[in-house]
Amino acid sequence: MTSLPIPNSQAQAQSRKLSLLIQQNILKAGGWISFFDFMQLALYAPGLGYYSAGSQKFGDSTNGGGDFVTAPEISPLFAQTISNQIVQVLQITNGNILELGAGTGKFSADILLTLAQLNRVPSKYFILEVSDHLRQVQLETLGKKLPPDLMQRVVWLTALPTNFNGVVIGNEVLDAIPVHIVKVTADGLCERGVVIEGENIAWQDRATSEQSLLDAVAELNLPVGYITEFCPAASGLIASLANILQRGIILMIDYGFAAREYYHPQRNQGTLMCHYQHYAHIEPLINIGLQDITAHVDFTSIAHAGIKNGLALSGFCSQAQFLMNCGILDVMSQVSPHDMARYAPLAAAAQKLLSPAEMGDLFKVIALSKNVDDALIGFVNGDKSHTL
Repeated sequence: MTSLPIPNSQAQAQSRKLSLLIQQNILKAGGWISFFDFMQLALYAPGLGYYSAGSQKFGDSTNGGGDFVTAPEISPLFAQTISNQIVQVLQITNGNILELGAGTGKFSADILLTLAQLNRVPSKYFILEVSDHLRQVQLETLGKKLPPDLMQRVVWLTALPTNFNGVVIGNEVLDAIPVHIVKVTADGLCERGVVIEGENIAWQDRATSEQSLLDAVAELNLPVGYITEFCPAASGLIASLANILQRGIILMIDYGFAAREYYHPQRNQGTLMCHYQHYAHIEPLINIGLQDITAHVDFTSIAHAGIKNGLALSGFCSQAQFLMNCGILDVMSQVSPHDMARYAPLAAAAQKLLSPAEMGDLFKVIALSKNVDDALIGFVNGDKSHTL
């Protein structure tokens, strides 16, 4: 990837350390590890992985920071609109909020500030964050943006609570969960992994006897040559959340497709994507630890995992449809179009969040619920649950 920016010497040194750690893991495992294990180390190895080390991840290319932009970073409009859905569920459950992987903390701050305006602040706002570095970033962001009475409601967790009522929310969480990559061959199913080649890490496919992967591929009837990802760990997360949820909803926002579209014949090279300094590419074995590695979400498998573990599917639609249902235009109308200094940024943000050419259609929202019978406002129009 010659068009990518070249990392500075400090970043290169960190990447070499992580590469050596991964090579040690490969040697310990007998010369090969699955891509799942590689992705886990590349993203989450303590102190060295992409999400564990101290580099800036989130930010806009116009001000020279980060590798990608998430919806909460674009504008408070995103959190302000979603807060209308959160309020509905908090009123039903009288529960709290649990955010999974809170990024910079901006989303959390904007939600809490909006809920304060709506007089609907929960007693606790839990943040489950596995990265020490990001926890520190979140602490600083929230400390600057929140008054003390809101700040004292924020509680950081390193593991899921034993039980929970209210709203569990995850924005761009599922796409960062490590995946298995498989390839269908004439001789059977191969799993893609990595080996040591000289001083580098290189691809190598091996025949797999992993029953869950064999079963999943057999169900899909994929043609020879087809490469795709499976993410049993995402289904495992949903199962764990279902286990702790007593009353409330799980709201996940991410890019992805229903299974029919995810495993479309033309999507035969999978959906794996890397992000480095606002360049998107498909080479996860370079800049190890310095770039994000993601895969699109199979929302059908997420829905199945929820239902299998006692949850109800309460809605599935595009991000644009969800935000429209939650009243994004009403939120915008609180600022006069004649006040161009305030309205122009809002209009530009709405364009990014809603446009099919931007985030509007590729990003989806799914809600899984337990003991909540009311129809959720975010899915009153354009619910596509039937497509899952």
